[in-house]
Amino acid sequence: MEAKQWTVHIYISEEGDETHARAVLATRDTSELTGRGLARRNPIDRPIPEIGDELAVSRALEDLAIRLHDVAADDIVDMAGPVQAWIQA
Repeated sequence: MEAKQWTVHIYISEEGDETHARAVLATRDTSELTGRGLARRNPIDRPIPEIGDELAVSRALEDLAIRLHDVAADDIVDMAGPVQAWIQA
C-alpha cells in the first residue's frame, strides 16, 4: 500500500476590520487548488484577532473542500465517457 501526503498551506492577512485567508492544497498528482475565506469584524465588537483568523480560515477550508469536490466530480464525468452512450442505452 502506498502512503500519500497532501499538504495544505494556510495564509492569513489582516487589513482593518477584515481578515483574509487562503488555503492552498498541494498534491503530487494535481496542480495547486486554492480556497479563499473572509471575515469582517463588526466595528462595535471587541478586536480579537484569533476569532477573525478562525472564521476566515474555516471559510477558506470550506471553499477549498467545495473546489476539491468539483474537481472529483469532473473527473468522474470524464471517466464515465460520452453522455450519448448513457442516453442510447
